Amino acid sequence: MSDLQIWQQIILQGLILGVVYAIIALGYTMVYGVLQLINFAHSEVFATGAVVGYQVLSLLSGTEMNGYVKIIIALLVAMLISGGLNILIERLAYRPLRGAPKLVPLITAIGVSFLLQDSLRLFINIKEKTDRLSYPSVLGSEKIMGLTPTELLLIIVGAIMLIGLNFLVNRTKLGTAIRAVAQDGQTARLMGINTNNIISLTFFIGGALGGVAGVLWGVKFTQVDGYIGIIPGIKAFTAAVLGGIGSIPGAVVGGLVLGFLENLIGAISVFGIKMSFTDNAFLKGIGSVLMNIGAEWKDVGAFMALIVILIFKPAGLLGKATTEKV
Repeated sequence: MSDLQIWQQIILQGLILGVVYAIIALGYTMVYGVLQLINFAHSEVFATGAVVGYQVLSLLSGTEMNGYVKIIIALLVAMLISGGLNILIERLAYRPLRGAPKLVPLITAIGVSFLLQDSLRLFINIKEKTDRLSYPSVLGSEKIMGLTPTELLLIIVGAIMLIGLNFLVNRTKLGTAIRAVAQDGQTARLMGINTNNIISLTFFIGGALGGVAGVLWGVKFTQVDGYIGIIPGIKAFTAAVLGGIGSIPGAVVGGLVLGFLENLIGAISVFGIKMSFTDNAFLKGIGSVLMNIGAEWKDVGAFMALIVILIFKPAGLLGKATTEKV
């Protein structure tokens, strides 16, 4: 494989991973925008979407239905269930604590996350008699423009979700109401906006995005379990912070940057192998060092990049600097 082909793969796979991170990150950033709350249970909403997608695709696997239609149905069902679950979480766990100190709902979010993790594990174990699910293959493997049908579908669906959400928030009356509640909930209430309904709807949208991301993750990486949301959830939250928590464009940019950095660092060992075949002793030494940087270092490198960026841009790449009274 030539250097050009390696770079093409790094960029393409980084884009694919970044789109998934961006969709999950939008769920974090929308909830934070209206409630100033980090919904750590969002990672389990994502995992729920992945499990629901598996169940739907398994039910449809014996039919003659087109593979793309099967995935679209799985996406729609996952959106409804994950969105509904997020509304339920907001109604039962967060709404009664709105007047409480910020630490209280944060701890509650962590508790809900643990509860959902084990609930999903128990559901999978009872229904499927196993701890891990393997997504059925519904699309072919013939590449189009260097991408498999699954990867191409992921990019297209991700782009539709991101563009659609941007249109909803910035070009509709509902989006205006969401932005009004995010900016000043009390004033929005005085202007006749039902803030409870808007907050619930925001949670539904965030949950629906998490459900979409869960199905796309399952279709791409095939393996799903009750704890699948932990690592992608942490990374998506990192992407939201990297882009500027509360900023929709920031969540997208943060997800894409994080996805690219992960794939770049994971591919460093490939360049090390190439350098090890050179005659120059210095380059060969550098190559041997790079060869020892395995793919597991991609997480460390991505978080180090986050720290460096936040040192110079504390509000994130597209976030606005704010001050808080203490």
